[in-house]
Amino acid sequence: MFNKIILIGNLTKDPELRYTPQGTPVASFRLAVNSKYKQSDEVKQETLFIDNVVFGKQAESCSKYLNKGSSVLVEGRLQERRWESNGQQKSKFEVIAQSVRFLSRRGGGTQDSTLGAEGDVVPPEETTDLEPF
Repeated sequence: MFNKIILIGNLTKDPELRYTPQGTPVASFRLAVNSKYKQSDEVKQETLFIDNVVFGKQAESCSKYLNKGSSVLVEGRLQERRWESNGQQKSKFEVIAQSVRFLSRRGGGTQDSTLGAEGDVVPPEETTDLEPF
């Protein structure tokens, strides 16, 4: 089986850092991921809000350097989490991040956004064979 997801998006709020009972850092954050598509003659935009979880030193780095609006590239795997609340079965999908790359604006400066002139996402400066750019 193959389970890999690559996302580029902006954080909707500051990451939340906590620790497991064994002391492992865990950060969670939500990404807003935009996509455009054409329906008839009309261009429509869709935004997905996707929960992400990252562990270890990357979790601490995310907590320290990222905040609401920061742009990131996340590589990881999709996981479904299930639980019971008030007698009802609930579930949600989230990304377990294996790497989080902080993206910066073109022209240097802050690591706040990767939006181009028309609102399109700008790919990271460095790429590998694993990235679809």
